[in-house]
Amino acid sequence: MPFDHNDHYHRLLLRQLPPGCRTALDVGCGTGRFARRLAVRGIAVDAVDPSAEAVAAARELTAAAGTGPGPGEGPRFRQADVTEVELPRGHYDFVSCLASLHHVPFDTVRALRESLAPGGVLVVLGCHPEHSRTDWAWSLAAVPANAAARAAVALAERVRGVRPDGPGAVRAPVTPPRMTYAETRREAAVLLPGFRMRRLLFWRYLLVYRAPGAVSAAGAAGAAGRAAGGS
Repeated sequence: MPFDHNDHYHRLLLRQLPPGCRTALDVGCGTGRFARRLAVRGIAVDAVDPSAEAVAAARELTAAAGTGPGPGEGPRFRQADVTEVELPRGHYDFVSCLASLHHVPFDTVRALRESLAPGGVLVVLGCHPEHSRTDWAWSLAAVPANAAARAAVALAERVRGVRPDGPGAVRAPVTPPRMTYAETRREAAVLLPGFRMRRLLFWRYLLVYRAPGAVSAAGAAGAAGRAAGGS
């Protein structure tokens, strides 16, 4: 498959996991690549996406990979619009939105915030249009890096003989982002007090919000146990 801007930042997003993370929600999960990366860490993952095709592909790929902390224990995929789902309050230790928040009203983060357990973390890998001189400067810097990355991925796939078909080739619907970087910061300041936000290459930004409180002792103990067991 071609170089994917969202996949490129998986490691950065995983570094935002709170200690003792046990439960996660992946919003706009697509074919489930990031949800599977969470599940192999022993996290119980709910993953939602409005695309029936993407969810079907996610289930097929997960079954083929045998992803999960135990046999058959992969992410729980569900076809749904997150704006129409009643999320459990105070439940998730980690909520992720990878290039999906611009598909829904920004104030959807209010429900995502309320679904976080004490000490839980919401991460948004967001998209924004070029609007300011700073936006255009970052965009110009991304062009050569993007071209090099795409060429490297294409060469690697040619060497390995990877076929560009099957469930892994399913692509999520694309919607152009409308909120500028500055507008997003202003809205986040109201809805996500104490958030952190920074620009990234490849037309992305990272927004991180941590809910007040601390992760439960049981969660921390569970993380310690998983680390002791090795993985």
